[in-house]
Amino acid sequence: MALHPVIQSALLSAAGLPAYDALPIAQARAQAKLGYPDRKVPVLVGEVRNLSIPGPGGALALRIYRPEAQGPSPVVVFFHGSGFVILDLDTHDDICRRLCVGAECVVVSVDYRLAPEHKFPAAPDDSLAATRWVAAHAGEFGGDASRMAVAGDSAGGCLAAVTAQRIRDEGGPPLQGQLLWYPVTDYPTTIPDSYVAYGLGFGLTQAGIQWYWDQYLEDSCAGSHPHASPLRAASTAGLPSAYVLVAEFDVLRDEGEAFARRLVEGGVDTVTRRWPSMNHGFLKYTGVIENADAAMADACTWLKSIFQRNPNPSQA
Repeated sequence: MALHPVIQSALLSAAGLPAYDALPIAQARAQAKLGYPDRKVPVLVGEVRNLSIPGPGGALALRIYRPEAQGPSPVVVFFHGSGFVILDLDTHDDICRRLCVGAECVVVSVDYRLAPEHKFPAAPDDSLAATRWVAAHAGEFGGDASRMAVAGDSAGGCLAAVTAQRIRDEGGPPLQGQLLWYPVTDYPTTIPDSYVAYGLGFGLTQAGIQWYWDQYLEDSCAGSHPHASPLRAASTAGLPSAYVLVAEFDVLRDEGEAFARRLVEGGVDTVTRRWPSMNHGFLKYTGVIENADAAMADACTWLKSIFQRNPNPSQA
C-alpha cells in the first residue's frame, strides 16, 4: 500500500526543516514538538493530575489520567516516545487521554530523564522506579495494582519492554501486559532490511536513529546491554503478555517484529500487528487518520482483554 496522503503531506511540509543533528538540543526539541497536531479540544477524562515523586536522579514528574469510572481501575504506566532525547508529557497527552478512555484504565505518564544531559541508564532506571512507585501507591489515585501493564511508543516502547524484563529479573511488581508501539528494540550493529527500504523519506531516518543513539549512549559498546537493546535479552521467558505494533513504512519495523518473534519463542502470549500505509509515530494522528483511530482502538481492546483475565501476571 502507499503511504497515507495525510502523512505524505506532513512529510512534504517538513521537508525543508533542518535535521535534528544540525540543531542545538533545545531547538531540536522545539522543532519536534511542532510536528504534533494542535489539539484545541482535548479528549475528556475523569481527572488529570500532575505530581512529583522521588526518582533515582532526583524529582521525577508524573502525569496521572483517571477514567470517569470511580475505580479501582487497571493501571498502565506509559513511557512517551522521544528517541531518548526529545518530546515530553505534553506531546503525548492526547495519546494518554485516548488510552485512558479506550482501555478504561488509569494511565500514568512518566517524564523520565532525557539524553544527552542524562545518558543511559538514566531513562530505564527512572522507568523502573516510576513503575514500582505506581504499584505501591495505585490505591491513592483509584488504581488497582493487581492489574498493571507498561506501555510506550518508539523509545518509550523500548523502556516499557526493558522495564518488563527488569521486573521479571529484579523482583516485582507483577505485570499483566506490555503494550509496545513501533518500539526501539536493538542498537543497529547490523542493518535490517527496513533501514534500507525506509531509512530516508518516511519521517524517522536511519541517520536520525544513529544520532539518537549517539546522544543516549556513552559509547556504542553500551548498545549491547539488554537494558538498552531488549532484543538482546538472554531470555524472554516469564515476561507478561505482549502487544507489538509496527508500521508498514517504518525504519524500525524489522526490529519490532524480531522482538515479537523472540517473545513468542519464549512462550509469551503475544499479539503482533503491522499497520498498513502508516509510518513511524503515526499514533500522533489519532483523531485525524482512520488507521490511527483503528490502531488505538485495537490496542485498547487488547488491554481490556488482558485486564479481564484471571490474574496471571509476570513473576514478582
